[in-house]
Amino acid sequence: MKSRIREILKTTGKLPVDVATLGDEADLYNAGLTSFGTVELMMALEDAFEVEFPDNMMNRRNFASIAAIESAIRTIQSEHV
Repeated sequence: MKSRIREILKTTGKLPVDVATLGDEADLYNAGLTSFGTVELMMALEDAFEVEFPDNMMNRRNFASIAAIESAIRTIQSEHV
């Protein structure tokens, strides 16, 4: 799942750094992720993983790192089984 998140982040996040150089826990906002980039990333993740982020999960913490994104997606998926 992390590799897929990385691919999506690379194409939608518009980061000024190579996504491949970021660790799973690296702060994506420190790496250059913007509010607009977060929205584009969220929509692409929803399409790719066939999930919908509920309002209470649309916050900076859930998009702060690749590991946080993976955890959020897994939480959503487990709630809709």
